[in-house]
Amino acid sequence: MAAMSITTEFLRRPLMTGAVAASSRRLAYAMTEGIGLEEARLVVELGPGTGVFTDAILARLATAARLVAIELNPVLAARLSATRRDPRLTVIRGSAAELAATVGEPADAVVSGLPWTVMPREQRGHILDAVAEALTPGGRFTTFAYLHAAWTPPARHFTAELTHRFSELERSTVVWPNLPPAFVHRATRKP
Repeated sequence: MAAMSITTEFLRRPLMTGAVAASSRRLAYAMTEGIGLEEARLVVELGPGTGVFTDAILARLATAARLVAIELNPVLAARLSATRRDPRLTVIRGSAAELAATVGEPADAVVSGLPWTVMPREQRGHILDAVAEALTPGGRFTTFAYLHAAWTPPARHFTAELTHRFSELERSTVVWPNLPPAFVHRATRKP
């Protein structure tokens, strides 16, 4: 999808789309690095948008692994389905909050491009509970945050929510070539 299309979707549905520009390949690399995708049997992606993270996930997945991408925005879900022809990928138009019911089995990793800091706190908590519940023991969750917003109350609350739900939480170095610059949260499910 061209950059103009993600911008158009942001303008049409800012709370659903959450980004003005597509994430960079460098951020996609950071999002998929060190979370065990090469050994995973099932990976779930929340909010795949234009598919930048989707492509990075597929590049690391084994031939027999599966990727389930859950996208709320109907335009982005349809485009992702139409443009990615990989038998390991299933695109589902739906809500991240219904993750367990949608996927039906534990995931080894969940990769998220969701706009956490623009969500109401209750919704964010409900989705994070769904993520923690959907992961296998020791499963990994990865998401990103924009550097310029890291000090805001929603971003600080989000980090606290991750710390509460996961046994380990680490933060990557800043990915400066992304627009805007971002960093990655990597969390491990409590056993």
